[in-house]
Amino acid sequence: MAYLTDIEIAQANEMQKISAVAETAGIPEECLELYGNYKAKIDVKKLEEMTPEKEGKLILVTAITPTPAGEGKTTTTVGLADGMRRIGKNVCVALREPSLGPVFGVKGGAAGGGYAQVVPMEDINLHFTGDFHAIGAANNLLAAMIDNHIYQGNELNIDPRKITWKRCVDMNDRQLRFVVDGLGGKPNGTPREDGYDITVASEIMAVLCLSKDIVDLKERLSRIIIGYTYGKIAEQKPVTAGQLHAEGAMAALLKDALKPNLVQTLEHTPAIVHGGPFANIAHGCNSIIATRTAMRLGDYAITEAGFGADLGAEKFLDIKCRMAGLVPSAVVVVATVRALKMHGGLDKASLGTENLEALEKGLPNLLQHVSNITDVYHLPCVVAINAFPTDTKAELEAVEAACRKRGVNVALSEVWAKGGEGGEALAREVVRLTEAGGNEGFSFSYDTELGIEEKLAELARKIYHADGVSLTAEAKKQAAQLTEMGFGRCPICVAKTQYSFSDDPKKLGAPAGFEITVRNLKISAGAGFIVALTGDIMTMPGLPKRPAAEKIDVDAQGRITGLF
Repeated sequence: MAYLTDIEIAQANEMQKISAVAETAGIPEECLELYGNYKAKIDVKKLEEMTPEKEGKLILVTAITPTPAGEGKTTTTVGLADGMRRIGKNVCVALREPSLGPVFGVKGGAAGGGYAQVVPMEDINLHFTGDFHAIGAANNLLAAMIDNHIYQGNELNIDPRKITWKRCVDMNDRQLRFVVDGLGGKPNGTPREDGYDITVASEIMAVLCLSKDIVDLKERLSRIIIGYTYGKIAEQKPVTAGQLHAEGAMAALLKDALKPNLVQTLEHTPAIVHGGPFANIAHGCNSIIATRTAMRLGDYAITEAGFGADLGAEKFLDIKCRMAGLVPSAVVVVATVRALKMHGGLDKASLGTENLEALEKGLPNLLQHVSNITDVYHLPCVVAINAFPTDTKAELEAVEAACRKRGVNVALSEVWAKGGEGGEALAREVVRLTEAGGNEGFSFSYDTELGIEEKLAELARKIYHADGVSLTAEAKKQAAQLTEMGFGRCPICVAKTQYSFSDDPKKLGAPAGFEITVRNLKISAGAGFIVALTGDIMTMPGLPKRPAAEKIDVDAQGRITGLF
C-alpha cells in the first residue's frame, strides 16, 4: 500500500488564515505581527495586557531512547493536542523550531508526521520567521567584536588561546569544527585557532529560550563569558559580553526573534513554535515564553522536549522548570514496538516481523524511562504506543502488560494515520491523569546546592542508572575553577549521545555496569547552567553519506518536494 509523504499530506491540507487561528486561541488581532497569511509572531507584552491571566495545565511529551526506527514524539505531541480538541478541550501546543542541520541531514524535519503535523510544514522546516538566522547573527556579531577588540589593542587583555566563544552556522558541517582564522597578515586580524558550533548549540539559543522578556534577555547576554585573560590559571579572569558592550546590539538583533511564532496543526489547533536547542548538546526545550503563552491561551498546554527522557525531559524538569517555576501536570512517554525490538537486539530490516523475545529484551528501556518520571520526579505518567501497521496484537499486549505491571497506563496512539481521531484515547487518559492530580510531590533529580561533581553523580545514578561518574583531569580542573568563580550552584546541562542511557551509543536497552565520563566542563553564564560534555559528543554534527539534501528539490512553480 502506497502512503502519501508528510509533505504531500501537508501540501494537500487547506490551512486557515492565521488570524482565524489566533481568534480560536483567544489572541486579539492587535497582538499579532503577520508573516504572510499563515504565520504570525505574538506580541506577548500586549497579549498579557489585553487578556485575563490564566495558567493552563502543562503536559510534557517525551520518549524512550531514540533509534533509527523512529519514535514519533513530535507527531504524538501534535496528535494529542488535536485529540484533546476533538474531545472538547481548549488546548494549545508548544513546540521547538527545527534546525536546518537535521532537515538536510539524516533526521529530517521536526513538524510532526502523517496526519499529525504543524503547518506550513515547508516554512517551519526551512527559514520560518528568521529566528535562527537572528540567533546566528547575534552569536557571530559577538565573535566579530571579540576579535576586533583584540585587533584594536586588546584593552581587556583577552588571551586568544583562552577564547571559549565559537562562531556558529545552522548546518551540519564537520569541516568547521576546528579552523584557523585571522590569516593573511596584520590587516586581517590575529591568527588563532577557532571553531564553529551548530546554531542550536549556541548559548544565544539557550539564552533566548530561557529569557522571560527583553530586559532579562539583555541581562543574560551581558553575562556571557567569552574567554579569559592572560596569566597563570589562578590569575586568569573571565571576560564577558557586557565588558565588550555587545549586549545592546545583540538584543537588537534578537528583538523580534524573542517573540513566539503562531502557526496551526493540520486540524487548525493553535500551535506555538519557538526556539530550538538540541537536547543531546544543549537543553532541548522550546522557549519559556512559548510555554507560558500556550498555558495562558489553553486550559491544556502540550509541549515536548528533545530526544529521550534521559535528555530532553531531564533538562526540561531540572533546568527549565527550575528556572521558570513550572510543574507539569502529567508526562507522556512515547514508545514504538519497532524501536523496543531494536533495543532488544533486532536489526532494522527485521522489525516488520513479530518477535516477542526481542520486544521483551527491549522493554527495560521503556520501563526505566517510566520509573525515572514516576520515582525520581514523582509525576503522573502514561505510555503512548505510537502504532505502526506492522505491530501485532501480541506485541501491543506485551507492552501494555509490562506497563500495567509497573503501575502505569498505556494508550494506543494512531495519530500518524488518523490525526486527532487517533489521539482521542490518549487525550482521555491524559485528562484523567491531570484531573486526578498527583504532581504535588514533584521534585528535581538533584539539589543545586550540591557541588558540580556531586550533581553529576546524582544525574548519573538516578537518571542514567550508571555506577557513577568519572571526570578527566582537565574536567576536574575546570570544576574547581568554576566553583572558585562562583558557578558551583548552577544546574548541569549534560551533552551526551541520544542513543543510549550511557555515553556509549552502542549500549542499547537499559545498560548496567558503566560509568559516565565527563571530559569537559564549561559555563554558560548567560543561560545559567554548566555544560558537561561526555563521551565523544560534538557540538557540530556532520552530514551522513547520503544526506536528505540530495532528495530535496523545488519545481518551476516553487513547490518543494523531498522534505520529510
